[in-house]
Amino acid sequence: MRAAERNRAFYDPLWATADLIEPDRFNSWPLVQSMVSPGTRCLEVACGLRPRLPLDGTHFVDVSAPALAEFARRGLSATRASLTALPFPTECFDVVCALDVVEHLSDGERALDELVRVMAIGAVLLLSVPLHAERWTNFDDAVGHCRRYEPVELAAVIEGLGLRVERSAAYGMQPRESWLLDLGLKYLSRHPRRAMWWYNHAFMPIGLRLQKPLRMVDGFIATQGVDEVLLVCRRLR
Repeated sequence: MRAAERNRAFYDPLWATADLIEPDRFNSWPLVQSMVSPGTRCLEVACGLRPRLPLDGTHFVDVSAPALAEFARRGLSATRASLTALPFPTECFDVVCALDVVEHLSDGERALDELVRVMAIGAVLLLSVPLHAERWTNFDDAVGHCRRYEPVELAAVIEGLGLRVERSAAYGMQPRESWLLDLGLKYLSRHPRRAMWWYNHAFMPIGLRLQKPLRMVDGFIATQGVDEVLLVCRRLR
């Protein structure tokens, strides 16, 4: 099964049983507030029903029919499009957000190129990706990851795109206990619809309550033992 088909097979049923969670309920909200003001041109890609940028004034792009239907129901600006072919002019956004996205695509470099293309000079990219190939688990397979990034290689890719990492933090809501992940994945494989309902209506609300504030540092965070990283990248050229 191709990466795009595998992602739709997982996420369409997930969003079909989910409610849209307001961006201010995530620990990324204080960071977002510091970057977005009235008139800021914002784009968020492939967020499903978990957007991090403000709902009003942000253009959303996704391929999930259930997610797009909910955006439309709420009167939000949402477009069905691939991340590797964004339907926007060059250099037209001030803030671009792609969290937990590019690792799902078979052509991650092309997706990053496209994100940078639509960023104005001086614009900011919020990017999160999982790290360290040796930390690959069944969870990565289940959610449709194509890769985990090695920190040195990721830093080189970002620099090659004309971006500078201004700040970063450890990120993600994945449980640390491997036995809990294994139990959840086993239940998901046997009872997918019921498992997704429980995730959306029980485990996700608990996870939101247990979030810790993001600890942002200047530059690229030390990545030893870090499962996922959130980067604030500025376009220089």
